[in-house]
Amino acid sequence: MSAVIERHLDLTRHDVRSRRRRLGLVVSICFLFVGAVVVMAIFGPLLAPQDPQAQHLALVSADPSSAHWLGTDALGRDVFSRVIVGARTAFFGPLVIALGSFTLGNVLGLLAGYHGGRVDALIMRWVDLMWSIPTLLVVIVVAGAIGASYWWAVALLVILTVPFDTRVVRGATLEQVPRPYVEAAKTLGVPGRWIVVRHIWPNISSIAIANTFLVFASSLVALAGLSFLGLGVSPGTPDWGLMLSENETLLFANPIATIVPGVMIALTATAMNLVGDWLDESLAGRGATR
Repeated sequence: MSAVIERHLDLTRHDVRSRRRRLGLVVSICFLFVGAVVVMAIFGPLLAPQDPQAQHLALVSADPSSAHWLGTDALGRDVFSRVIVGARTAFFGPLVIALGSFTLGNVLGLLAGYHGGRVDALIMRWVDLMWSIPTLLVVIVVAGAIGASYWWAVALLVILTVPFDTRVVRGATLEQVPRPYVEAAKTLGVPGRWIVVRHIWPNISSIAIANTFLVFASSLVALAGLSFLGLGVSPGTPDWGLMLSENETLLFANPIATIVPGVMIALTATAMNLVGDWLDESLAGRGATR
């Protein structure tokens, strides 16, 4: 009987190790892909083999070739170069939204969860109000009223995304407040701001960081959708969402010109989600109560 149990335990350990190796491989690929997107976002104009704005009217809607790896669009612009340069708007806008939402959402969530009472009620009623507003519809209406602007869309999405972070951080904070280490710190007379910053937040940081990656992914898709509708970047700007809109007429002439920007959006959002999940699991073990 003991031999059977030992064999079963060995098989279980082997399965766990195999799963971890597979997961590690997937996460490594995601890190490499995100790193490549970051490099394209920073050095895109230097890496692009051709001017993404240059029009080759003799090669309109051309198929992929050695000169144009992904072909050309309806204006004869090199699709490969535009995909590389388009990583800039696809990365930095969502990054600003994620960091802005992370900062404001963490502050408001910690205040609401730690202090409770009227502070909690006031913040959460504002969160409920913002959650009742359809985010993309508001951005579309505002963009229609003041004119399409990429950075106006980014600013609005920061404001409309903060409640999501606030609710997540508040819930995690409420779980920490009754714990003995918080009670001990209060008994010793530690100021509330130090309890929040030096004790509670490190224990919920894994959740907050993972949520930030989720916000980045959703913001990437939202901004791409707005650009697709003509409410994001200005016409002609290399941008993955706008390329989907501009190249949809090429779906049968040069389908890769339409498919690649959409694949880049999907892969970047997926990779950021998986990296966020991995960071959550990795940091959760270090968030031991202290």
